[in-house]
Amino acid sequence: MRYAFYISPDEDDPLTAAAERWLGANPFTGGTRDLKPAGDFSAADLTALTADPRRYGFHGTLKAPFTLAPGVSESQLLDAFTTFAEERVSFDIPRMVLGQLGPFFALVPAADCPQLQDLADQTVRRFSAFRAPLSDADIARRKPETLGSVMRNNLLEWGYPYVFESFRFHMTLTGAVPVDRQPAMKALLEQAFAPFIGKPFPVTSLALFTEPERGAPFAIHSLLPLGGTSKRKMA
Repeated sequence: MRYAFYISPDEDDPLTAAAERWLGANPFTGGTRDLKPAGDFSAADLTALTADPRRYGFHGTLKAPFTLAPGVSESQLLDAFTTFAEERVSFDIPRMVLGQLGPFFALVPAADCPQLQDLADQTVRRFSAFRAPLSDADIARRKPETLGSVMRNNLLEWGYPYVFESFRFHMTLTGAVPVDRQPAMKALLEQAFAPFIGKPFPVTSLALFTEPERGAPFAIHSLLPLGGTSKRKMA
């Protein structure tokens, strides 16, 4: 079992419905459906190009997937999660845009958001003690030899290269898209997510996702509101 702390829209949020239509999966229900052709892409094209974000579930990462440290129980993690969520306050990311991270497409903040950065930083720090050290295989998968010194140190100390000053919030929509198909993909995504591009994204909850075994789809275990104990969602 692996756990991860993500930002996710609520189950009944229109963005969740849009992401489900795009990815063909819903991490709240575990439901899946076949994708249909769209734009210049066949159903098979879209299924292949969205395979990774479909498995991980629509989200923005705060703390990357981890296994529990020896001697740490899930109930201890959940207790700490409840306390942490109650201590935080909700906020808005002022404006989300369609971005490109190399060959990948994602919804990203249009500008730096200090409240988002602080939430990510504190999530990494608060739950570090719950994380088992990475295995040699896990480290190797990250190709540390290709990382700069800061990211390599982050990987070894915090279990993920992209934390603190290297953190870049993104809600992934595709895997790697071939260069010649990127303009068509951008146009298709701009159409599919038009109601959310250029608009604020309210961060009102923190989600705990789980992966029952390596390679299985991630699902929402629980979704807790920031600054309160109402609206608790348990999978």
